[in-house]
Amino acid sequence: MYKVLFKLMVMAGCAAATTVATAAETYPARPVRMVVAYPAGGSTDIAARVLAKSLTERMKGSFVVENRGGGGGVIGAGLVANSTPDGYTLLFAASPELSIAKWTKKDVAYDAEKDFAPVAMIGQVPFVLVANKEFPPNNVQELIAYAKAHPGAVNFSSFGSGTSNHLAGELMNLQAGIKMTHVPYRGSSPSLTDLMGGQIQITFDTITAVLPLIQAGKIKALAMATPQRSALLPDLPTVAESGLPGFSGGTWFGLVAPKGTPAAVVQALSQSTIASLNDAAVKKDLENRGIVPDPQGPAYLAKYLADESAKWSKVTKQIGLQPQ
Repeated sequence: MYKVLFKLMVMAGCAAATTVATAAETYPARPVRMVVAYPAGGSTDIAARVLAKSLTERMKGSFVVENRGGGGGVIGAGLVANSTPDGYTLLFAASPELSIAKWTKKDVAYDAEKDFAPVAMIGQVPFVLVANKEFPPNNVQELIAYAKAHPGAVNFSSFGSGTSNHLAGELMNLQAGIKMTHVPYRGSSPSLTDLMGGQIQITFDTITAVLPLIQAGKIKALAMATPQRSALLPDLPTVAESGLPGFSGGTWFGLVAPKGTPAAVVQALSQSTIASLNDAAVKKDLENRGIVPDPQGPAYLAKYLADESAKWSKVTKQIGLQPQ
């Protein structure tokens, strides 16, 4: 009896392994939805379309970007978390819905670290610390000194309360021991308009959004908010090297699938994604759009997500930010 059961178990295991292997060999057999949790035209959408085009060519299938905006990214992320884990619905995710929403939003219907299978790290979207061109400080040290001499008088803007650049500003407050005043906006464009108009003094924003304004002399750059300098602004020091070691603020992209997606499919997707990001043409296309490719596998993305989540959890608790 036990021998028969053991034989049946072995046969079942072999059948399952064969099914997974076959799935990976034939994947994708139908169009793959790559969900972007934001409207079309933004940096997340642009990067997703670059990758989808490359994966379509590389994997001999069809990868189609589907925009499901709303809720600061949590609507689209929730859709993917609750979809069939077969590799045909993926989330091209940004940091807000994966590492920040848990600490800033109420009733998030998924757990980013438990409900997704990491596929690959995609890249970084650097934030630049920029200022109104008439604002006296010209670097981080001068900003800190000015803010200490004028507590509460320096306004910094964000895309909205609890967003990535709001938390970057609060992180600077904490690390520098200063008190700048947060002014939330509904997105990057109105924030930058008021920065140029002098209603606010500084902001953190993507290099994609601010580089044309810096080059036109409409605003000035104080520092990069990334661990390394940017090739697009090679002479601009980082915040970290300007006196706040370890400071890092910005957004990042990662590709994830619903938890339970076959391991062989995740591996095939991961390998093809990394190969795409290492392709010279794809890399150049992303870099020209201010996106720094960071081709890494599932284990790297899982650890990165956990570290980022822990960092922003600490910041939100320290500033007393309540989920909204």
